[in-house]
Amino acid sequence: MPELPEVETVRRGLSALVIDKKVIGVDVIYPKIIVGDPSEFKEQVSGRTISAIDRRGKYLLFRFSADLTMVSHLRMEGKYSVKDAAVPLDKHTHVVFNFDDGTQLRYNDVRKFGRMQLVETGMEKMLPSLQKLGPEPTPETFDAQAFYQALHRRKKAVKTALLDQTLVVGLGNIYVDEVLWQTKIHPETKCANITEQQALVLHDNIILELERAIAAHGTTVFTFTDANSHSGSFQNQLNVYGKKGEPCPRCQTPIQKIVVGQRGTHFCPHCQQVI
Repeated sequence: MPELPEVETVRRGLSALVIDKKVIGVDVIYPKIIVGDPSEFKEQVSGRTISAIDRRGKYLLFRFSADLTMVSHLRMEGKYSVKDAAVPLDKHTHVVFNFDDGTQLRYNDVRKFGRMQLVETGMEKMLPSLQKLGPEPTPETFDAQAFYQALHRRKKAVKTALLDQTLVVGLGNIYVDEVLWQTKIHPETKCANITEQQALVLHDNIILELERAIAAHGTTVFTFTDANSHSGSFQNQLNVYGKKGEPCPRCQTPIQKIVVGQRGTHFCPHCQQVI
């Protein structure tokens, strides 16, 4: 599943390609991608211009003229690309936004899990899926003390807590494994057992790790590509994720893989011990 760095990479790429383009029609090939009535979706979007593309956590927010927002979640395999209308559609293309300049914004999704939903601009924050989201992982919005206090109110394992998007948004399986390794915290450590100093270091590592991943245009482990069909490169900087049996970059102990909260989890048994 694309995590925050990948979604942000897509947002930036699409912004350079579709801002100020006018939609003259929408083809919905697989209706279940649309939350709500596909016919109403097509009618509401047609004739509007894309004025901006924002992001909240792992959600893309397409801002259309006249106060309309499309909330888009890529889920496991969703991808956007911009093509000339003359280029044949891929068999996994499910929604096509036709622009007045002869180009198209195409949504491709092998697994068909992605979703698009229209709301009045400003009301997206009221959607249940966005209401529960924690702060963005930036120094301005992600308060270290509040993070520490929120950790101590939870009884679950820290890996599971970081994945649920309420402490801070944007972390998925890859980046949780990485930041816990950097902070020397075992993924099964109970949140309430994490010291204040550990929490403050973890807070800083979360911000820095996601910044580095964005700068590298995300991580391509399986199929992720950006709006220009380019892969990310942050997979070349991973320390533990996908490294089972390989030596820890810090102490040379073989990386282990276990299951935490039904997710494959990589860690160093020497550097990261349960407290």
